[in-house]
Amino acid sequence: MLSLIQRVTEARVDVGTETVGMIGPGLLALVGVEPGDGDAQVVRMAERLLGYRVFADDEGRMNRSLAETGGGLLLVSQFTLAADTRKGMRPGFSTAAAPADAARVFDRLVAECRARHAGAVETGRFGADMAVGLINDGPVTFLLRA
Repeated sequence: MLSLIQRVTEARVDVGTETVGMIGPGLLALVGVEPGDGDAQVVRMAERLLGYRVFADDEGRMNRSLAETGGGLLLVSQFTLAADTRKGMRPGFSTAAAPADAARVFDRLVAECRARHAGAVETGRFGADMAVGLINDGPVTFLLRA
Protein backbone atom coordinates (compact mmCIF):
# COMPACT_ATOMS: atom_id res chain seq x y z
CA MET A 1 0.00 0.00 0.00
CA LEU A 2 1.23 3.44 -0.94
CA SER A 3 0.08 6.87 0.14
CA LEU A 4 1.23 10.13 -1.36
CA ILE A 5 0.50 12.59 1.43
CA GLN A 6 0.37 16.35 1.11
CA ARG A 7 0.05 18.78 3.97
CA VAL A 8 -2.77 21.13 3.00
CA THR A 9 -4.53 24.22 4.22
CA GLU A 10 -7.62 22.89 2.42
CA ALA A 11 -8.56 20.12 -0.01
CA ARG A 12 -11.69 18.87 -1.73
CA VAL A 13 -12.91 16.21 -4.12
CA ASP A 14 -15.65 16.88 -6.64
CA VAL A 15 -17.48 14.33 -8.76
CA GLY A 16 -19.27 16.25 -11.46
CA THR A 17 -20.92 19.19 -9.73
CA GLU A 18 -21.06 17.49 -6.31
CA THR A 19 -18.43 17.97 -3.60
CA VAL A 20 -18.03 14.51 -2.06
CA GLY A 21 -15.22 15.26 0.43
CA MET A 22 -13.68 18.42 1.85
CA ILE A 23 -11.27 19.30 4.67
CA GLY A 24 -9.58 22.37 6.06
CA PRO A 25 -6.02 22.14 7.41
CA GLY A 26 -4.69 18.60 7.46
CA LEU A 27 -3.54 15.90 5.05
CA LEU A 28 -4.64 14.83 1.59
CA ALA A 29 -3.65 11.21 1.01
CA LEU A 30 -3.73 9.66 -2.46
CA VAL A 31 -3.84 5.92 -1.73
CA GLY A 32 -2.69 3.12 -4.03
CA VAL A 33 -3.55 -0.47 -3.14
CA GLU A 34 -1.25 -3.23 -4.35
CA PRO A 35 -1.92 -6.98 -4.76
CA GLY A 36 -1.64 -8.75 -1.41
CA ASP A 37 -2.45 -5.70 0.70
CA GLY A 38 -4.63 -6.62 3.66
CA ASP A 39 -5.25 -5.93 7.33
CA ALA A 40 -1.56 -5.57 8.28
CA GLN A 41 -1.01 -2.90 5.61
CA VAL A 42 -4.24 -1.13 6.54
CA VAL A 43 -3.29 -0.89 10.22
CA ARG A 44 0.28 0.21 9.42
CA MET A 45 -0.87 2.85 6.92
CA ALA A 46 -3.46 4.24 9.35
CA GLU A 47 -0.72 4.51 11.99
CA ARG A 48 1.56 6.30 9.54
CA LEU A 49 -1.10 8.67 8.21
CA LEU A 50 -2.16 9.73 11.68
CA GLY A 51 1.27 9.64 13.30
CA TYR A 52 3.65 10.96 10.63
CA ARG A 53 5.14 14.21 11.91
CA VAL A 54 4.69 16.83 9.18
CA PHE A 55 3.15 19.72 11.12
CA ALA A 56 5.13 22.48 12.80
CA ASP A 57 5.68 22.60 16.53
CA ASP A 58 6.12 25.85 18.46
CA GLU A 59 9.67 26.17 17.09
CA GLY A 60 8.62 25.69 13.47
CA ARG A 61 9.99 22.12 13.18
CA MET A 62 7.99 19.27 11.65
CA ASN A 63 7.37 17.54 14.98
CA ARG A 64 3.58 17.24 15.21
CA SER A 65 1.32 14.61 13.70
CA LEU A 66 -2.22 14.79 12.36
CA ALA A 67 -3.37 13.03 15.54
CA GLU A 68 -1.79 15.82 17.60
CA THR A 69 -3.16 18.69 15.52
CA GLY A 70 -6.65 17.22 15.09
CA GLY A 71 -6.64 18.27 11.43
CA GLY A 72 -8.68 16.72 8.66
CA LEU A 73 -7.73 13.70 6.56
CA LEU A 74 -8.96 13.39 2.98
CA LEU A 75 -8.40 9.88 1.58
CA VAL A 76 -8.60 9.47 -2.19
CA SER A 77 -8.20 6.12 -3.93
CA GLN A 78 -5.55 6.47 -6.65
CA PHE A 79 -4.83 3.22 -8.52
CA THR A 80 -2.35 4.96 -10.84
CA LEU A 81 -0.06 5.49 -7.83
CA ALA A 82 0.66 1.75 -7.85
CA ALA A 83 1.51 1.69 -11.58
CA ASP A 84 4.72 0.14 -12.90
CA THR A 85 6.60 2.98 -14.60
CA ARG A 86 10.06 1.41 -14.77
CA LYS A 87 10.23 0.86 -18.51
CA GLY A 88 8.71 2.15 -21.70
CA MET A 89 6.57 5.21 -22.15
CA ARG A 90 3.27 3.80 -20.90
CA PRO A 91 2.42 2.74 -17.33
CA GLY A 92 1.53 -0.86 -16.54
CA PHE A 93 -1.12 -1.64 -13.97
CA SER A 94 -0.34 -5.25 -13.05
CA THR A 95 1.22 -3.84 -9.87
CA ALA A 96 -2.12 -2.35 -8.75
CA ALA A 97 -4.74 -4.44 -6.94
CA ALA A 98 -7.84 -5.51 -8.85
CA PRO A 99 -10.68 -2.98 -8.41
CA ALA A 100 -12.85 -5.18 -6.15
CA ASP A 101 -9.88 -6.00 -3.88
CA ALA A 102 -8.69 -2.39 -3.86
CA ALA A 103 -12.15 -1.10 -2.91
CA ARG A 104 -12.37 -3.55 -0.01
CA VAL A 105 -8.89 -2.62 1.32
CA PHE A 106 -9.48 1.12 0.81
CA ASP A 107 -12.79 0.92 2.71
CA ARG A 108 -10.97 -0.84 5.58
CA LEU A 109 -8.39 1.96 5.64
CA VAL A 110 -11.14 4.59 5.83
CA ALA A 111 -12.84 2.73 8.68
CA GLU A 112 -9.55 2.30 10.56
CA CYS A 113 -8.70 5.99 10.24
CA ARG A 114 -12.17 7.02 11.35
CA ALA A 115 -11.95 4.73 14.39
CA ARG A 116 -8.55 6.16 15.40
CA HIS A 117 -8.88 9.86 14.54
CA ALA A 118 -11.01 12.44 16.33
CA GLY A 119 -10.77 14.89 13.42
CA ALA A 120 -12.68 14.73 10.15
CA VAL A 121 -11.92 11.80 7.82
CA GLU A 122 -13.36 12.42 4.37
CA THR A 123 -13.04 10.51 1.09
CA GLY A 124 -13.41 10.80 -2.61
CA ARG A 125 -15.61 8.29 -4.44
CA PHE A 126 -13.94 5.01 -5.33
CA GLY A 127 -13.72 4.43 -9.08
CA ALA A 128 -15.25 7.80 -10.01
CA ASP A 129 -13.74 10.45 -12.26
CA MET A 130 -12.76 12.87 -9.52
CA ALA A 131 -11.49 16.44 -9.56
CA VAL A 132 -9.12 16.91 -6.62
CA GLY A 133 -8.35 20.45 -5.52
CA LEU A 134 -5.88 21.43 -2.83
CA ILE A 135 -3.70 24.13 -1.44
CA ASN A 136 -0.45 22.39 -0.56
CA ASP A 137 1.03 23.90 2.58
CA GLY A 138 4.80 24.26 2.28
CA PRO A 139 4.74 22.50 -0.12
CA VAL A 140 5.10 19.37 1.97
CA THR A 141 4.68 16.05 0.15
CA PHE A 142 5.83 12.53 1.14
CA LEU A 143 5.40 9.02 -0.26
CA LEU A 144 4.60 6.49 2.47
CA ARG A 145 4.71 2.69 2.14
CA ALA A 146 3.02 0.26 4.50
